Amino acid sequence: MRRFVLAFCLSTLPVAAIAQDAAPLSPGASAIKGHVMFLAADAMKGREAGSPEYDIAAEYVASQFFAAGLKPGGDKGAYLQNVPLVAYKADGKGVLNVSRGGAATPLAEGTDFLVSPNPRAKETNVAAPVVFVGYGIVASHYGRDDYRGIDVRGKIVAFASGSPASMTGEERAWLGSTTTKARFAAEHGAVGAIVLTTPRSERQRAFAGQVAANGHTRMAWANPDGTGHVDAGVPTLATLSLSGAEKLFAGARRPWATVAKEADKPNAKFVAEALPATLSVATRTSFAPARSSNVVGVLPGSDPVLAKDVVVLSAHLDHVGVSGTAADKIHNGALDNAIGIASLIEEAKRFGREGAPKRTLLFLAVTAEEKGLIGSDYFANHPTVPLAGIVADVNLDMPILTYRFEDMIAFGGDRSTLGPVIRRAVTGAGLALSPDPMPDEAIFVRSDHFRFVQKGVPSVFLWPGQRGPGKAAVAQFFANNYHKPSDDLSQPIRWEEGVRFVDVNYRIAREIADAPTRPVWNKGDYFGTLFNGPMAP
Repeated sequence: MRRFVLAFCLSTLPVAAIAQDAAPLSPGASAIKGHVMFLAADAMKGREAGSPEYDIAAEYVASQFFAAGLKPGGDKGAYLQNVPLVAYKADGKGVLNVSRGGAATPLAEGTDFLVSPNPRAKETNVAAPVVFVGYGIVASHYGRDDYRGIDVRGKIVAFASGSPASMTGEERAWLGSTTTKARFAAEHGAVGAIVLTTPRSERQRAFAGQVAANGHTRMAWANPDGTGHVDAGVPTLATLSLSGAEKLFAGARRPWATVAKEADKPNAKFVAEALPATLSVATRTSFAPARSSNVVGVLPGSDPVLAKDVVVLSAHLDHVGVSGTAADKIHNGALDNAIGIASLIEEAKRFGREGAPKRTLLFLAVTAEEKGLIGSDYFANHPTVPLAGIVADVNLDMPILTYRFEDMIAFGGDRSTLGPVIRRAVTGAGLALSPDPMPDEAIFVRSDHFRFVQKGVPSVFLWPGQRGPGKAAVAQFFANNYHKPSDDLSQPIRWEEGVRFVDVNYRIAREIADAPTRPVWNKGDYFGTLFNGPMAP
């Protein structure tokens, strides 16, 4: 009976999958698979930041760093860097009233507005006149200043979701984020911000869906007083639906219908104006302390002078835990990002075998990437080595290795002198270097390397490319496996491709760490200039 059942099961599998499973793996591929088998096991329950299972995963990575010959680079001579966290969410219903001429009109939560929990305060109470500032973006290199000619000091600003389509994908994502817009608002003296849903943003992410998701707990790294650390900026008080925006704009020189019609254009042009309304907002936020850790291993450089420089090699260890209503609720995170961590470990082992480069290497497995790049942000603000000595970051996040890749993508590589280094490494491995195939996804600003960019450090995020079978394989993963329980070892992962992926990353890290000069940003690069990084002459 067992023989019959096995034959039946095999007959239902694709021939390629059977052959792949039957073929013996090389030692390198076996090692990568072994790491992923542990980190993406059901017993790890999705490695959510702050969970006991994440702590087990962190200890596993620490043990592997030790086995690779890395020295502890965390707190107090250990491999772990403690990351204090705080979980926060809206506490009860918020109150939002629009006043005109002394008469207050309450807006309905869940229909007209969605309250935003404030990670910096248990209670938020703001009452001020409202000024509409278009997209709320300031970008001189695009000739754009949405605050030109309008005074928002002591006011609440209301801005439309999104950013102009004419901007490049990476800059568009940064400038269009609510966090960046809140910083612009603070720089102009505002006291709070309101996000306006537009017809375009409603199609992209429906307001009703945001309401359904708003009960989820958010996370930040914790300040000493137990509140959450966030970038400098005014508090984002609420998001208004289309109906809420219409009520806010009642009596304005330009009615909401006119503004909404303009906002539906890819490159909308707004006119800033003070609205004839005062907005009063009262919200509460609840906090719960948590903790997690980054894992830090160091390979000291061999050159007595260049060893003071540090090249960071990073990957995130956490995933999204357990959730959903299906029978399988465990989000194993095999490709996202157990295989990135496995690659990081195997890269460390290769350096151990082949000898330390001239510069110091810091291998960094971070927590809470899935919560908003929190572990990497904590490290960037509390580095265990001098920040001034960090010269580059090479980040590994979710390499999709279900096909034989023919090229590689280096998100952000063309922004600094890392670009030629990457090209030499990729072509030296017999691969092509391809441009970003999905610029509108703005992946450069969405993974842990960006926290180093924000400190002025030239950084890159590497991915297998989409030539040949790659495009279909990547589309299949995002459609069926991304952030789903099916991102597990049942996928047709090609472990030997992991060996090739590690090889390219090793070549890049080796050249950066042995080069006579530090990487610098290309002259005039937007992010290099914005964050005061070292610039090419």
